[in-house]
Amino acid sequence: MINEPKAAANVDKALAELAQLRQFTGAPNAFWPRYLTALQQLTQCDKLVLLARKPGADAWRRLLDWPSDSPPSRMLTTFATQLDAFASRAAESGALLAPLEARTGPAAGNFMLAARLDLPQPEQCLLAALVSEVSENAARETLLRLRLAVQVPEAYQANLVARQAKSDLDKFASVLDLAVLVNSERKFLAAALAFCNGVATRFNCDRVSLGWRERGYVRLRAVSRTEKFDRQMAAAQALEVAMEEALDQDEEVVWPVPGAGSSAGASPPSAASTAVGLQPAVEGSVITRDHERFAKDQKVAHLCSLPLRANQEAVAVLTCEREAAAFSQAELQQLRLGCDVAAVRLADLHGQDRWFGARWTAHLRQECAKLVGPEHTWAKLLAVLIAVLLAVLVFLRVPYRVEGNFVLRSDELTYLTAPFEGYIDQVLVRPGDTVAAGKPLLKLKTAELELEESYALADLNRFQREAEKARAAHALADMRISEAMAEQAKARMEMVQYRIAHATVASPFDGVVVEGDLRERLGSPVKTAEVLFKVARIDTLYAEAEVNERDIHEILNKSTGDIAFVSRPKYKFPIRITTVEQAAVSKNDANVFLVRCQLAERPQPWWRPGMSGVCKINVEKRTLLWILTHRTVDFLRLKLWW
Repeated sequence: MINEPKAAANVDKALAELAQLRQFTGAPNAFWPRYLTALQQLTQCDKLVLLARKPGADAWRRLLDWPSDSPPSRMLTTFATQLDAFASRAAESGALLAPLEARTGPAAGNFMLAARLDLPQPEQCLLAALVSEVSENAARETLLRLRLAVQVPEAYQANLVARQAKSDLDKFASVLDLAVLVNSERKFLAAALAFCNGVATRFNCDRVSLGWRERGYVRLRAVSRTEKFDRQMAAAQALEVAMEEALDQDEEVVWPVPGAGSSAGASPPSAASTAVGLQPAVEGSVITRDHERFAKDQKVAHLCSLPLRANQEAVAVLTCEREAAAFSQAELQQLRLGCDVAAVRLADLHGQDRWFGARWTAHLRQECAKLVGPEHTWAKLLAVLIAVLLAVLVFLRVPYRVEGNFVLRSDELTYLTAPFEGYIDQVLVRPGDTVAAGKPLLKLKTAELELEESYALADLNRFQREAEKARAAHALADMRISEAMAEQAKARMEMVQYRIAHATVASPFDGVVVEGDLRERLGSPVKTAEVLFKVARIDTLYAEAEVNERDIHEILNKSTGDIAFVSRPKYKFPIRITTVEQAAVSKNDANVFLVRCQLAERPQPWWRPGMSGVCKINVEKRTLLWILTHRTVDFLRLKLWW
């Protein structure tokens, strides 16, 4: 049987605890255990669970169980199994009571009950409880007590927000006071000293020092309540080393290193999981070796250094020393805000409060840093490429050549004609064949000539016998006639023999057949002096180049170049200019000059007269810019007459 006086005392104690928790000023991770303990005393529940669920999610997360060391049992297992479904139904209705197991009568049993927490959080929060061996009326009374107590977290949150707003207001007021002190000064050292004095006064610091980065090192520039100090002192040099430690890391350095967890003045987290204080943030690792050495050597109890940033770059360090107490998170936040506000003004004064030479040097260094710094990488890379390209175009000199077309020609070219009228009997060559001197090229039919030779020989013999007969008969006139007829037959025979001897057309010299493809004319007639073949010598080949009149002035007094054939462009052959024609020739709507070029090498076996290609004549070295623009410049000069 429940001891009623003791239960009443527990209820009174729980109500008093809940009243105190409404005005609780501690951290969330200290509030929630006390709150669940008071609820357990108020409701006499066997189990209390704090649940949270993100908007749109189905699963609930168990943030806190109370008591956390409950021994396992079948009842707790059943409760845990049904908790998600029960919590979803309770979240829709605001509060819910349901038996843990099926009941058959009014006897005492186990009940699940839940109430929704209306917290200003994006997540849904819910308190679920388990009571055992009670009647349904007692369970409903327990649910009523639970619903009456769910307003305590909301009041606690509102109290935190109000205190945080007041704290933020105090911070902003203090920061504004510091900004007024700094902005009222017109010299850098005066502003730095005013800033250090203001920080020391508002945060009860024993000493506040400001170090500024100069030439890669931190130099001590101001110390609170001290107008003059010696930077050569060991303490000042040790302080500069500690400042450089914070500047190099670009992070706040606090010594001794504070433990994890939220302080009283920390801002309340926004998510429900962090609102209950169960997931404290873990700060990154910061090196504090030099601060530790300085604190031990100078007997400083508490030390913190904060970088001052201007244009997203750390330019100075503020170091605060205090014996009374450690720096709280709220104070560190206020110090960071004060440093951010004063940094820009101090940086401007530091840049202006110097003689003009130092200002110009600093400005030049800053502009050069922008030029070679890591920002705008692609733009700088493009600028560098453009600068390199311009330098190459302006300063790099490469060989310049005048270009023109060329044709291979020969000094000796002969036309072989038909010696007499006849018929083609054999064709021994075709165009492109190389021939030697005296090599037969074509044969005419000689059968008729041979018959005619026989006739002429017979007539010669007959007339000679008639002449001898007339001589024997002393017939002088007949003898003279017969001798004349014999001479005529002999002449006819010699003419026939000449034609037979010249029936074979031969090459007069070593060369190549340029024209004359007569293979399809076998047996066809030819006329006297009809051109049969065109033969050219290849040992006297030369290149005849065509140079445009706009470039002819470039090749005057020039003598070398190269040619490349259309048929084999990968091979280049050197040439030497021998003659430039004095008159231009109109060709393809342009005036060109014919340039005779002698080949520097022996002709190749595959060279043929009439072959063409590209000829490039060496001029001199010119810049790439001139090569690329001289055509345009000449055109503009003609058009604009300048």
